[in-house]
Amino acid sequence: KLGLIATVQNVGRCAVLPFVPYFCDGLGRRKTIFVGAGVVLAGAVVQAFSRDVETFLGSRCVLNVFSAYMLVTETAYPTQRATATAMFSAIWCVFRAAWTTFGTFHIANSWAWRIPSIVQAVAPLILMVTTVFGPESPRWLVSKGRDKEALKMLAHYHGQDDAESPIVRFQYRQIQTAIKQDKATEWKDLMRTRGNRRRMMVIVALAFFSQWSGNVLVAYYLNQVFHTIGITNPFTQLLVNGFLQTENLLIALSGAFLSDRVGRRPLFIISTLGMLVTFTAQTGLTARYAESHGKGVAHAVLGFIFIFYAAYDIAYSTLYVMYTVEILPYAIRAKGLSVFYFAICVTSIANLQVLIYVTPIALENIAWEYYIVFCCLLAFEVVFIMFFLVEVR
Repeated sequence: KLGLIATVQNVGRCAVLPFVPYFCDGLGRRKTIFVGAGVVLAGAVVQAFSRDVETFLGSRCVLNVFSAYMLVTETAYPTQRATATAMFSAIWCVFRAAWTTFGTFHIANSWAWRIPSIVQAVAPLILMVTTVFGPESPRWLVSKGRDKEALKMLAHYHGQDDAESPIVRFQYRQIQTAIKQDKATEWKDLMRTRGNRRRMMVIVALAFFSQWSGNVLVAYYLNQVFHTIGITNPFTQLLVNGFLQTENLLIALSGAFLSDRVGRRPLFIISTLGMLVTFTAQTGLTARYAESHGKGVAHAVLGFIFIFYAAYDIAYSTLYVMYTVEILPYAIRAKGLSVFYFAICVTSIANLQVLIYVTPIALENIAWEYYIVFCCLLAFEVVFIMFFLVEVR
């Protein structure tokens, strides 16, 4: 059931993603976000007040059906674009859920899980309200022949209402030139040129790495990992998970601010190599604990879990979406980003369906040796990042 609850969210997203580019390019970025947030809001409400498993699972199908990355990237101030996109990726993680479940832990009825479900409705509600008053993408406006509106948006948000500001005129001309050069595309155009094929290879690889680096093993079976290293108190488990999610947010934000200073490629290398080293150390320590059951070794394993997630967060909680948006030209951005999210959903479903259903049995029978699979995958990821990711700063 745990695997099904985790998987069904991605099933709903996979069903919607092929249609997202048509909404984004047809209705516009802002209206698409408004509609998507409304669907998520409805799903959160239904989940919070569901009375049976079927309703609960059905509501989770629509809890992850939209994204605002393109609007953030296309409306951000030029010098803040990378940081803004990366920060959005960092902040929208499920940071609030860990502490909400910690706070409702002692409630002895169904409100222990209904309250966290209600909290999920807060973000889409705020997004729906703010989207009404927020700007539309100037690139989308120019692509629809609404140049005056695009210029007005750029002047208001980037030039203090001065349409003749040098930065405003520069962006305006740049957008017009890019839109004229980028022709309308079909899905097959994603694979038409050598450059686009390489982009798709990198995008799909990053989607795969974000789900198959050992992070899902820890995230969805953290309690079983705790039991493996001797931490069995539920209160302690929830407390540690809350601190882990807090660390995720802080390190992800750090990665967002470092993206322009250090560069995308170096951060990906540091992140992936750091995951390999820490996960290997965690595997060795878990094996040691299986023999000695020493508290010192258990605490060391827990420490390396935190270090592993710090390595993961510095790139894969922030940069992987930003990098995808940056390497995609405007004409194929909506479709390319949909491919990226579809790849994340497919790899996540495969991970959850195959590995997570296998994981309880594997942890029970071969324990720490199961981690070696992820050590091998991480070694491959390091090689791929070194040879195929280029700097786009």
